[in-house]
Amino acid sequence: MDRSSHPRSRRFAPVVAVAAAAALTLAGCSSSSGGKKSEEGGANASAGKATTPRMTVALVTHQSPGDTFWDIVRKGAEAAAAKDNIKLIYSADPNAGNQATLVQNAIDQKVDGIAITLAKPDAMKTVVGKATSANIPVVGLNSGVSDWKKLGLMEFFGQDESVAGEAFGKKLNDLGAKHTVCVVQEQGNVGLTQRCDGVKKTFSGKTDVLYVNGTDMPSVKSTITAKLKQDSSIDYVTALGAPYALTAVQSVSDAGSKAKVATFDLNKDLTTAISKGTIQFAVDQQPYLQGYLAIDSLWLYKNNGNYMGGGEQPVLTGPAFVDKSNVEAVSKFAAKGTR
Repeated sequence: MDRSSHPRSRRFAPVVAVAAAAALTLAGCSSSSGGKKSEEGGANASAGKATTPRMTVALVTHQSPGDTFWDIVRKGAEAAAAKDNIKLIYSADPNAGNQATLVQNAIDQKVDGIAITLAKPDAMKTVVGKATSANIPVVGLNSGVSDWKKLGLMEFFGQDESVAGEAFGKKLNDLGAKHTVCVVQEQGNVGLTQRCDGVKKTFSGKTDVLYVNGTDMPSVKSTITAKLKQDSSIDYVTALGAPYALTAVQSVSDAGSKAKVATFDLNKDLTTAISKGTIQFAVDQQPYLQGYLAIDSLWLYKNNGNYMGGGEQPVLTGPAFVDKSNVEAVSKFAAKGTR
């Protein structure tokens, strides 16, 4: 394919990209418990509202087994697929090389569009180029806000992790924190690195970085516990995901620490913890919206030639803070598994 004919080579005037999804009709089937290598989603959902020809779209993420955050992303994707008459194929692998292979599988199936996460962008560069050569439009979501244009993706849906981290650091200042430990559950994940770097940039206190094995929760718990026992001056644990924040609460108790816990990302259990005061606050990037917009954008491109953000700017879905002041309003949606 001639590069000049690819959508990313066209020039658009920059657009301030703030998008809202219309008609968020929930898919008839719910997400599974997460971590499956590959399966179709939305196939059993109620018939979509669109009368356009049936499309097949692949959603390929870096989900780790058991990470329920991605169930929320997937529910949003399934809702858009049901509305748009799309057959959605979902697959995931936390290993970047394996994720690239899953993208290649989607190319081989000659899908009509691909939505991918870019936790480790360099590993995805070649396979994204192959999709482009095969005339398959590719959009990004969740991770890769700094790299999606370099790789030639059409659009991106997510939050700027550096901006989110900076906002988090300012929030810690407002709460009077003096020493935080930023717990990174996947070393090499650019989005997680950007979060911690953002915290360090604006937080006026001391920031330590602690790497844990996010696929082994008992190990996560023991590693955080050991860190808190080692340094009693730590007064805040900064978690980078809801399951790790909930585990950190247990670590604080086991260590006999007075540290408080705050986090990025939400789930049902985390909103309950915020209500009870065991988690101080969370940064919500709206994963449901990321999944919904990514799939819907491919339908819009195929059927109307649209580009959200004009093909130049990312569509930002966060950050937004959830704490005791607004958790009640959010929790009713989290109970449905959509926040």
